[in-house]
Amino acid sequence: MAKIDKDLIFLYAEDARAKIKQMAGLLKKSPQRLKYNITSLEKEGIINNPYCIFDYSRFGLILFKVYFKGAYIGENDKADIIKKLIDNQYVVAMYELSGEFDFVIEIVSPNPSRFNKVLKNAADLSPTLTHYKVILNLVTFIYPRIYLTKKNQISYSIESSIIIGGDREIESFSENEMAVMNGFLENPKIRYSSLARESGLNIKTVQSVTKNLCNKKIIRGFKYVLDTNKLGFYKLRLFLKLHNLNKERETELMSHMKKTKEIVQVNKTVGDWDLEIDIESPDKGRVRKLTLEIREHFKELIENFNMIEIYQYYKRAYLPKYLFEKDLMQK
Repeated sequence: MAKIDKDLIFLYAEDARAKIKQMAGLLKKSPQRLKYNITSLEKEGIINNPYCIFDYSRFGLILFKVYFKGAYIGENDKADIIKKLIDNQYVVAMYELSGEFDFVIEIVSPNPSRFNKVLKNAADLSPTLTHYKVILNLVTFIYPRIYLTKKNQISYSIESSIIIGGDREIESFSENEMAVMNGFLENPKIRYSSLARESGLNIKTVQSVTKNLCNKKIIRGFKYVLDTNKLGFYKLRLFLKLHNLNKERETELMSHMKKTKEIVQVNKTVGDWDLEIDIESPDKGRVRKLTLEIREHFKELIENFNMIEIYQYYKRAYLPKYLFEKDLMQK
C-alpha cells in the first residue's frame, strides 16, 4: 500500500459528497492527483460503503442494538448469516467484533413490539443466534476523525459534532421529501440530476428539498466507513456502567470525550451499560492511555467497564428500508 494521505482520508471519509475541486483547494493539490488518490483508496477498500446520516428519531423511530455471542460455527455459516441480516429491511447496521461478542446488528423500529418480532425472525435464521444481549440506544454523538489531521483549516471545514436520537419532535414528511431521502439512503453519492430523474422531480426541487432537510437537521451528513484494519489502526469500543451520576459530572464527562480527538462516537444507552465510547487511533498504546484516563478522571462514576475491538463493518445506515416500502409499512 502506498503512503497514506491522512488529510485526504479525513476530508473524504467525513464528507462523502465533497467536491474534488473543494478538497484540492484545502489540500493545495491538483484535482487530477486527488482523483487518482481517491480511486486508489476506494479500490483498496480503505474507504468504503458511503452512508447518509439521518436523525431517525424525527420519524418517531427507536434504535436497538443486539450483541450476539457464539453466533458462528464456520465461515460458511458466517457468510450466510451476514448476508441474510444485512438484507433485513429493519437492520440499519451490522459490524463484527473481536472479543466477548461476535457481532452487532442495529435495528430501527417504530416500537418495542415490532423490534421484538424482527429480533425473533433474525434469531430464527440459525440455531447459533440464540445468545444475545439487547441494548436500547438513547442518543448518539458523532465526532469527526480529528486524529487524522493536524491542519486546522481542514478540520474546521467539518462539523464538530452531530447529535442524533434523543427526545425530538416528530416530523411529517411530504412525498417529495421521502423520495429524496430514499435516493440518499440507496445511494448517498447520487448526483442531483440522477436523483431528479429517478424520483420524477426536477433538479431544482431536489436541491431545495435537500437543503431544507439539512437545515431542519433531518439529514446530518454524508460519510464513509473507514477500514481501520487496512490502515493498521486500532478501533475499540469502551463500555461503561455508571453510578453516582449528577448533571455536573455528566457534563464534564461528555466534554472530556468531545475534546479527545481519538473518540469518534459516543452512545448513551439503556441496558447492561450506560455508555458506548468508540475510540480510533494508529497507536494502540494511545488507546490504552485514553481508556485509563477516562477510568482515572471519572472513577467515582464508573461502576463497571469492558472493552471490545470493532473488527469490520458490513452495513452502515441510519434509516430502515421499510420506511420506503408501502407494503411493509402497512404490516
